[in-house]
Amino acid sequence: MIRLLVVFVVAGIAAGLGIVSRRIQNAPIQGSSEAPTQLDRADFTQPTKQWLVAVFTSAACNTCADVEAKAHVLESESVAVHISEFGAQRALHKRYNIESVPTLLLVDSEGVVRQSFLGPVTATDLWAALAQVRTTTL
Repeated sequence: MIRLLVVFVVAGIAAGLGIVSRRIQNAPIQGSSEAPTQLDRADFTQPTKQWLVAVFTSAACNTCADVEAKAHVLESESVAVHISEFGAQRALHKRYNIESVPTLLLVDSEGVVRQSFLGPVTATDLWAALAQVRTTTL
């Protein structure tokens, strides 16, 4: 009887830890809540395009893949999209003090960050932000 009770307690603890572990894996990695205000466009893809969507991600972040997919849709003749995955581009993350992923930046041709998103972002909010920064900088 006591062995059976111990088995149930251990199984309950294991199940609880599994649930907590899955929630942690799906949450954005936490860190600083500040985004950079200026980038050197030469550090990123297609520096001569009018706009840059810079997305800082991590392979361990499930939310990052969703933000990355939404960012790629914005790519056009005037908009470059650069994905900076932490494992592949640690130096870039360090240079711009990126401590939270996903971090998405909308950057003008001078490297000024016009809009930033830390964490998940909806496609609607992303499109609206790009439209807004384009019209306010004309």
